[in-house]
Amino acid sequence: MLPDHAYTQLTPDLRICCLLNGMWQVGGAHGAIDPKAAIPTMLAYHADGFTTWDLADHYGPAEDFIGAFRRELAETVGDSELNRVQAFTKWVPRPTRMTRAVVEGAVDVSRRRMGVESLDLLQFHWWDYSNKGYIDALQILSELRDEGKIRHLALTNFDTTRLEQITRYGIRVVANQVQYSLVDRRPEAKLSAFCEGHDIKLLTYGTLGGGLLSERYLDQPEPNAGQLNTASLRKYANMIAAWGDWLLFQDLLRALKEVADKHETTIPAVATRFILDQPAVGGVIIGVRLGVSDHRAENARIFDLTLDDEDRALLDDVSRSGSDLMDVIGDCGDEYRRQN
Repeated sequence: MLPDHAYTQLTPDLRICCLLNGMWQVGGAHGAIDPKAAIPTMLAYHADGFTTWDLADHYGPAEDFIGAFRRELAETVGDSELNRVQAFTKWVPRPTRMTRAVVEGAVDVSRRRMGVESLDLLQFHWWDYSNKGYIDALQILSELRDEGKIRHLALTNFDTTRLEQITRYGIRVVANQVQYSLVDRRPEAKLSAFCEGHDIKLLTYGTLGGGLLSERYLDQPEPNAGQLNTASLRKYANMIAAWGDWLLFQDLLRALKEVADKHETTIPAVATRFILDQPAVGGVIIGVRLGVSDHRAENARIFDLTLDDEDRALLDDVSRSGSDLMDVIGDCGDEYRRQN
């Protein structure tokens, strides 16, 4: 099991593991996942204390996997064990007119697939800020939360300007999921400070660059297109190119390796610990390829690691040698939509 400090209160009634199991990897863009192997692996993650899952309505069978996992957990351990599970899904609708029927219908589909009366956390994404239907959707989602179909409401990939607007409308959200890593530090420009001031947590993804921030790529030539064989590798290779180049990325990996060797740990552990220590961060999402690969033991080492000022200064120096992605891309989430 993980130590007590591996968990945090996202809200007064929602205690989560600081490392969330990311389920984008079951959606099909990272290779095939065998359901017969996936569910036993989910049970093993849970047994080791990795109790919090991040998924979405469009991640292939992810919501169905949660439903099957919950049923198996109840049968093998008991219904009371379900109280230790947190499953955070997303709703990613097309930016059309938002009505009560549309919004409630989507929530009900997720509830049915996941086998729950109330969604622990619904993270809402919107593709086009010029379509103001996101305010209508969030107001209806707030009503559904108050009625008990959702426990808590959150966002994914909303920028600071829109988050401020949503807050002014009196819509209470408890988290915003954004990309955050030693390569992409855009949350530090504006978003993190706003979230700290309004009791909103950041749930971060891309923290390990789809696996690029690891020993596997240290002192290796830049991978070609054929070697970037998952959606994550392709996505974060593009982020690295926007931030700097492969030579600079090697400097970052070497700095991470220096810190990792000092603490007798790994590059992913150091890269994750650095982001977990940042203000407003409530948790880091690490993708899981259920039944294909397993990094539970390595991930658990993150909670044995404490970075000192010297470590942070070394990593900070290399990280800030690259381009500021706020200038290159814009605020958090701007890569997903046209700015208006």
